[in-house]
Formats: sequence, structure tokens, C-alpha cells
Amino acid sequence: MNTLAIRAALVIPFLLSVVVGGWNQLFPESFYTTFPTVDLNPPFSEHFARDFGGATLAVALVLGLALVKPKTHYVVPAAGAFSLFAVPHFFFHLFGTHPPVMWQAIVLTTANALVALLGLAAILLALLRDRRGSVGGGSR
Repeated sequence: MNTLAIRAALVIPFLLSVVVGGWNQLFPESFYTTFPTVDLNPPFSEHFARDFGGATLAVALVLGLALVKPKTHYVVPAAGAFSLFAVPHFFFHLFGTHPPVMWQAIVLTTANALVALLGLAAILLALLRDRRGSVGGGSR
């Protein structure tokens, strides 16, 4: 059951990283002009967008590995790498941007909080699974 919960916590960060990273890497200007609220933080920089896309795809790679092999030694670094982006990103949007419409602020803040929590949840679930396994005589 814990392995299923770990995979469930990793799937959204993985898919998000693939979509956002790929979109930024392949179509940076489209991402800037289309993705909600990104254009509130000008100016557009193709170099920055492609670098961000590549780094996000790298995180997607390790998240994908953790999804396929949800061993703690894969899950913790993968979810940790994602969380190093997602947690500060949540706080940036909480305090640093002000979308023009209140519903955008609410949706953006809520979505960023949930995604950030998923990365942290995957780490916690993997560590708890290992702790239970070591108490019972085995480890994962």
C-alpha cells in the first residue's frame, strides 16, 4: 500500500515537470504568452526559459525513475529535487505575484501548495515505509 501511495504522490510532480519542462524547452515564447500569470513577470527571456525547461526535464527524469522504482534511495532525491523548486515557488506566488483577478490568485496559490506538498509527502511516505520495514526486520 505504501508503494502505491508513494507513486500517487510522485505522478503529478512528474507529469507537471514533463509538461512544463518540455513546453519551456521546446516552445519558450508560447509558454510565456500562454501559461496563466507567467506574463505578469516580464521580460521574456528565451535563454532563461530554455534553461528552466532543461532543468525541469532533468527533475522529471529522476521523478520518472522514482515512479518506476519507488525505492527510498530514488524517491528521496527525486522528490527532494522537485521540492527544492516547488516549495520556494509556492512562497513566491504567495507573496511575490498579484494576479489581476482574485480567482487566479486563489487557484494559483492552492495548486502550488498542493504540488509542493506532494513532493514532501513522497519523501515522508518513503521514509515511513522504510522505518516500518526496519522495525519488522527488513528494509526496502
